[in-house]
Amino acid sequence: MHRALLVLFAFGCSLAAQPSFYAGGMGGVSALSADGRATFTPGVTSTSLYKPENGPALNVFGGVHLNDYLSLQGSYIRNRNDVAMISSIAPSQGGATGYEQSRTSRQDGIVGDFLLYFRKRSSWVRPYLATGAGVEFLRSTAKQLNHVSGTPSPPPQEFSAAKAAFRSSVGIDVALGHGVQFRFSFAETIQGNEFSRYLSPPGQRPLAQFQNLFGFVIPIHRP
Repeated sequence: MHRALLVLFAFGCSLAAQPSFYAGGMGGVSALSADGRATFTPGVTSTSLYKPENGPALNVFGGVHLNDYLSLQGSYIRNRNDVAMISSIAPSQGGATGYEQSRTSRQDGIVGDFLLYFRKRSSWVRPYLATGAGVEFLRSTAKQLNHVSGTPSPPPQEFSAAKAAFRSSVGIDVALGHGVQFRFSFAETIQGNEFSRYLSPPGQRPLAQFQNLFGFVIPIHRP
């Protein structure tokens, strides 16, 4: 009981500490999860999938250290990924249709995160967990139909959507001197899947976005 009171007292004192602000940026690689579906109905077999490629990612952020262990951060995130969308419909009596369409896609996200650190701000290595939510804006444009069979109905030339997103990440800050820190982060963002919506037959899984990011955290000194 006494130990629990001491922990609560120490945490309360840290909450009263003067908050400090920071900003930074990271770059790296993004990957999207794939999805697919197969349906078997009397006389018709349908399959579909999309296959994403890795692409570049950018994360610009700013935040405030509320105390030694808790920070609040806002981020702007952008990534680009090429995607191949494939569909095939095969009636048992013949007349199969199908396509493979290559597309470009871009996602822009605005997310607010809570960061929980496991070591004090004075430590030179500080691992953390983060979780938050925001909105992701997706825009995808068709490049070309690579393969066509019959008279299929491929996705539209362009589609876009704004989806609620939930983001979680793990990372580590390493002190470099003068308050500057090197940051590594691995993040996953879950959102509604606009690609799966345009598959034929439609997919069923949400879209997951994975990012490996490297960058720097710079303190902001208030006057």
